[in-house]
Amino acid sequence: MNTLKIFSLLLLGTATISQAQDIEQAKKAMDAEQYEKAKSMLKSIIQAKPANGKAAFFLGNVYLKQNIEDSAKIYFQKGLTATDGGRLNYIGLGQIDLDNNNPAAAKTNFDSATKDMKKKDIEEYIYVAKAYMNSDKHDYKTALEYLNKAKAINPSDALTQMALGDAYYGEKNQNEAYAAYRNAFQTDPTLIRAKMQLGVLLKGAKSYTEAVRAFDNVIAADANYGPVYRELAETYYYWGNNEPKKYNEYIQKALSYYEKYMSMTDYSLTSRMRHADFLILAKDYKALEVEANKMKELDKVNPRILRYLGYSAYENGNVDVAIKSLQDFIGNPSNKIIARDHLYLGLAKLRKANNLETKTLDQNMFNAGVADIKKSVEMEINMTNDLSEVGKKFYEQKLFKEASVIYEIATSNINSKNYLLDNFYLGNSLYYNNTRKDVVKPDPIELQKADAAFGRVIEASPTTQDAYIFRARANRLLENEEMIIKYYEDYLRVVTEKGPDEVTKNKAKFIESYNNIAASYANTDVAKAKEYFNKTLALDPANTYATESLKSLGSGKK
Repeated sequence: MNTLKIFSLLLLGTATISQAQDIEQAKKAMDAEQYEKAKSMLKSIIQAKPANGKAAFFLGNVYLKQNIEDSAKIYFQKGLTATDGGRLNYIGLGQIDLDNNNPAAAKTNFDSATKDMKKKDIEEYIYVAKAYMNSDKHDYKTALEYLNKAKAINPSDALTQMALGDAYYGEKNQNEAYAAYRNAFQTDPTLIRAKMQLGVLLKGAKSYTEAVRAFDNVIAADANYGPVYRELAETYYYWGNNEPKKYNEYIQKALSYYEKYMSMTDYSLTSRMRHADFLILAKDYKALEVEANKMKELDKVNPRILRYLGYSAYENGNVDVAIKSLQDFIGNPSNKIIARDHLYLGLAKLRKANNLETKTLDQNMFNAGVADIKKSVEMEINMTNDLSEVGKKFYEQKLFKEASVIYEIATSNINSKNYLLDNFYLGNSLYYNNTRKDVVKPDPIELQKADAAFGRVIEASPTTQDAYIFRARANRLLENEEMIIKYYEDYLRVVTEKGPDEVTKNKAKFIESYNNIAASYANTDVAKAKEYFNKTLALDPANTYATESLKSLGSGKK
């Protein structure tokens, strides 16, 4: 009997060690972003030992990584009843509370996880901190409070240092993040992510050459570590955007590295979605459409696939599929809608409204598209950066009213990269909309908006000469004589300061300026009016308007 008891204890000990090793392997798979592999391993552990609360906790976390909250919650709740590490599952439930904007409930769960900790325990503090960092509502400050508790107990713990690096990185404290990541890797060289994060910091600082070198060092240490190829892809993407001349070269490298990353993961729906997100950044919409259809084969009901189908369909010219896909996606209240969803739906409706073949415009569809675009900008102001080309297409078709509507939304963001140009085209669109042949009486409100738009251009770029002449023209339609004189004179001054060659190139606009200034003075200062009409005749002796006007003022050319 004694021999049997000893043998049973040995078997139990061996099984416990084996499961602990299996959990470590599952954690490595999670770190390598091989989520399906990790799920399979953890489910096997739970099946073999339902009382393994740690396995339930990590499995729930994998589901959170994949944005599958209901499955995560099931495993966390099951894990609470487990005898081995069960209280960790309070942390998982706490993160779900944070995601659902219930910090009080989250704190209650975190307190339940930490209240019976032993004196030298730190694991719970680390995972509570990670919950605050991984939540949709990031809270790096609170995460640091928990990590500092762990650090006070064991200052040299590598996982604590690694998590501190993540928290400082989230707080945009580059120096502290660098020190923490370096300490983590020096303490435990198997923490390859810590080494990779040193390169991520360089990427964030736009030190792209050094970042690539750092990632190459990670590959030299472990060529099978998939996430480093994703970081290389993102580095070349950002690098290409910062060096437009090399954009095509770098974007191809970026796409190649992302394919490498995909091959190192498990081609799961989650990794395909992350790939799709990158394809959107890289503007590779043909590849996005292929990826979206592959995802549809894997999971016909996952709503997020509709987003990718909608984006790619719009970019590839199939507006009906784009509108249907995005309306179905946005119409589901359980989906997390982002600003770009409304932007693409709005753009698809605008394209549908504007029938280039029949040269007709569906005003109701156009208005619906504008409403979606406004919604996207309300959600995220930087959506305005994508509107310049949209407005320009309407402008080039001489659909000035529609162009002005788009440009007015675009100029609502004073930090937009196209702010000045969009204001110029806003002013021009409004001006030209009031010079159409069918306009009986110009709209003073539109013209005042045009005047203000040109004013913003002039304020930011005082040498933009055409802003002055168009501002003068807008005020001419407003019959504001004082402003007509001011802005035409400003135009003449700015062009003259640029030298004789610029004056010669703009002879027709000088004549326009002289004649309009003279006409504005005609009823208040005849001498000034004559002076400017004579300036016209100096450039164009046969100018009929100037000649006839001088006659009507009672004098010929002096």
